[in-house]
Amino acid sequence: METKDVILDLRTKSGLSQDELAEKVFVTRQAVSRWENGETVPNTETLKLLSKLFDVSINTLLGAPRRLVCQCCGMPLEDALISREKDGSLNEDYCKWCYADGTYTYHDMDDLINVCVAHMVNENFTEEQAREYMKQVLPTLDYWKRYDELSDDGQFEEFKKQLIEEINALGIEGMPKLESLNALVGSYVNLEYPLPSGAKAKFLNDGTTYLGNQLESEIVEGLCFGVLACMDFILICTYEEGGKNPELVLYKKR
Repeated sequence: METKDVILDLRTKSGLSQDELAEKVFVTRQAVSRWENGETVPNTETLKLLSKLFDVSINTLLGAPRRLVCQCCGMPLEDALISREKDGSLNEDYCKWCYADGTYTYHDMDDLINVCVAHMVNENFTEEQAREYMKQVLPTLDYWKRYDELSDDGQFEEFKKQLIEEINALGIEGMPKLESLNALVGSYVNLEYPLPSGAKAKFLNDGTTYLGNQLESEIVEGLCFGVLACMDFILICTYEEGGKNPELVLYKKR
């Protein structure tokens, strides 16, 4: 799709008139009309406003002329996977797992490789092949080439270390010692828990990136502990294979 078609489609789906869209992005109705007729293209600042309004990337607004790739892990990016800044705007350089709310979540290339390889192995791609592939790709990406410039001098790693200590100090029966926390997007781990009243509830935001891990129970075979945490809380649950029969073990404000 061309930019004119993309804007027309997004405006129509949002139920906005040309006048209403113009008001929201501080231009005239005639400007919107020219975009949709293909006579002009929004300038950079207006594209940012349109991106935030419609919750799509600027790349999408321009008809996807570029193939977006996360500059930390190399994942191909679609709008639903693109990271966000603290103000909610999209950062088209990274995925939600590698950059969340203005923070880089990986500071050790080997840690990232270990996480990625676990999801890459299949009958046609061995662990050794996946690991070698990542070792070749990551050093070519902007984040790792500019790591000294972009890193936070270990502040985020210290935060993760503190979280791990807090979680292990809880002494949850049957849960192994937590050794690491990885970035996890809420929509992938937002389980629905049964409450004593019979109702069910979710505790996460689908669009937020959390820190977490999965640990196999030391007592019950086939049972896993799910650990999730952020600045505000620690959540620990149990579930069976595929997230079945989830039970909330602990929800603790920090």
